[in-house]
Parts: sequence; C-alpha cells; structure tokens
Amino acid sequence: MAEITIVEIAKRCGVAVSTVSRALNNHSDINPETKKRILEVIKETGYIPNNSARNLKRTDAKCIAVLIKGITNPFFGPMIDIIEQETEKKKYALVLRHVEAYEDEIDVALELEKEKRLRGIIFLGGGYRHSAEKLKALNVPLIFSTIGSPVSSKISKAEYSTVAVDDKFESAKMTEYLIGLGHTRIAIMTEGSEKMSVGQLRLQGYEDALAGHDIETDEDLIRYVEKDMDHYSLENGYKTAKKLLDSKVKFTALYCVSDTLAMGACRAIIDAGLRIPEDISVAGFDGIGMGSFYNPRLTTIRQPLEQISKESVRLLFDIIDGESGHQHIYFQGELIIGESTAARGRKKKKEQ
Repeated sequence: MAEITIVEIAKRCGVAVSTVSRALNNHSDINPETKKRILEVIKETGYIPNNSARNLKRTDAKCIAVLIKGITNPFFGPMIDIIEQETEKKKYALVLRHVEAYEDEIDVALELEKEKRLRGIIFLGGGYRHSAEKLKALNVPLIFSTIGSPVSSKISKAEYSTVAVDDKFESAKMTEYLIGLGHTRIAIMTEGSEKMSVGQLRLQGYEDALAGHDIETDEDLIRYVEKDMDHYSLENGYKTAKKLLDSKVKFTALYCVSDTLAMGACRAIIDAGLRIPEDISVAGFDGIGMGSFYNPRLTTIRQPLEQISKESVRLLFDIIDGESGHQHIYFQGELIIGESTAARGRKKKKEQ
C-alpha cells in the first residue's frame, strides 16, 4: 500500500490541504470539529506528517519549506503531492505553509526561517516582484515555482531560480484563439492592478494579443477580482462575473486567468439565464483536472504541473548538494479546446 500523504488526508476529510496543515500546526483559525475529524483520520491511517521537522534538532535538520499562496486553487493540490513524494525520496522533512492573500510571502519565509533550520524554500504562486534586501536576507536557495518573471531588478538572476510557463506568452495564445473565433469584445478577469503577480502577466499577454490585431483595450472589460477573499476561488469568480454582467457592458467572450475563476464565472452566467458558449464563450488557465469534467468542459491553457513540480524539487536539491547553480526554466503550456468556447454568433442546433 502506498504511503499516505497530506493530500490524501485532505481528500478523506473533505477539506483543503491548508486546513490539514493548520490542524497539524495547532493553529487557532480552524473549526474545532474539523480539527478533531482531521486528527482522527490521521490516527486511523498512521500518517506521519513531513512537517514533523519541528521535532528534529536544529543542528541535524534536513528540512525544506513550501510556501503556497492561493491554496484553495485546486491546481496546487497535485503539485504539493508530487513535491512531498520527491522530498521523501531525499530523506528530507517538508514544512507546508499557507500564505494568505494579504500576506507578503517573503516576510512569511523570513519568519519561518527563524523557527526552523531550512535548507531551501519553494514558493508556489504569489507575486513576482520582491524586495532585494529581503530576498538576500534569506540565506537558503530559493525556487519560485509557477512564477517565471524577474523577481527583482536589483538582485542577480544567479541568486534565485524560477520554474514556470511563460505566462504572458501563454495568455496571448489564449486571447489569440478567442480572436480567431471572431470575438473582439473579450472581457478578462484577473488580479488587482496594484499587485505584481502572474495575473498581471496574463493581463499583459491579453493586451498584447489585442494590440496585435488592432483591437483597442477597453478598460470596462478588465475586471479585477474581489480583494477581501481568496483571489482564485470559485466564489470570487462568481461574484466578479456577476458584477460584470450587472454592469451591462457588452462582451461575447470572457477569459479568466485561472480555471477556478472561470468555473465560478460560468455559474454566474448560467444563473443570469445565458448560455455557454452560445451567448458567451468562457476560457480559463491552468488545466486543472476538474475542468475536464465540468459542464461545459472548459477551454483552458494546461500547465505541465508534474514537470514543473518535479523540476522544482530536483533543481532545489541539486543546488543544496552543490551540483547546480540557479536556473530559469520555462515549459510550454498546451491549449485545450473544450466545450465552453465557440465561434462568435454560433447557435445551438435545434433537436430534431
């Protein structure tokens, strides 16, 4: 029987990985009944958490940390599972730390490094612009996974690594696809303009593609997600799409910078009495598994998460072992055409 992982514990309990992590770390922000259920499942399965590094002597610790921003995004679940498995092979302990939307992940990393003797850190999600001074204060190898843009113009790229897709390029690819279907009124749902994130890179790709076809960017079609909740949640996608629909701004396609936002948006569109894709085409980004089973099946850019995950861990341990310097690795995304997009003006055939 395969060894139980934290992802499996989360599935059995019907909660997010971050919730299991909070239960293990005895955080106060967790429902007592939920915590009790998680600990019972852990006891029943005999699961031994990798973040038991807290029990290791600081001088002997072989421990890395993974900081996850946007843990409610299902995209990260399989990645955490793969990283955990690869870390176990190296006989290292793993500390998982959920970073809230309002938190600076570098500040969290600095705090975590004070608590535990870390050998390296992998960042999943989050922003791509950080203070050079703070980064230099982290005296361990840093891998920015799923984040491919320059982390800071004031720090040498030889001092950190990135493993990701080219978010701007892949976003332009999706926008080009929608333009090719005849859509010119394409709305986009992304993160706030003040935040330097992958959402902003995907927005730039969208704008570049429009400009390449002499389509003027309409600011009314750029919709930023709600700030007071997880930026990539289904609920945020629903609420942001509902505001767009209520505004009465005309559009024939909606491109969301994550699949979870897209699925939330689909629900809002259907609740408004509109059809997908006959009235509005909807596209996402990431290629999460549930998108293939959603109705309608989602059109998206699939990120090669297994390759990104394994390469992030391999590179980190190669740097720790002195076998490699820092690298910047890009993978290609894949355009997956589902049932949620169609040529502009296409009407559903009547049943005979």
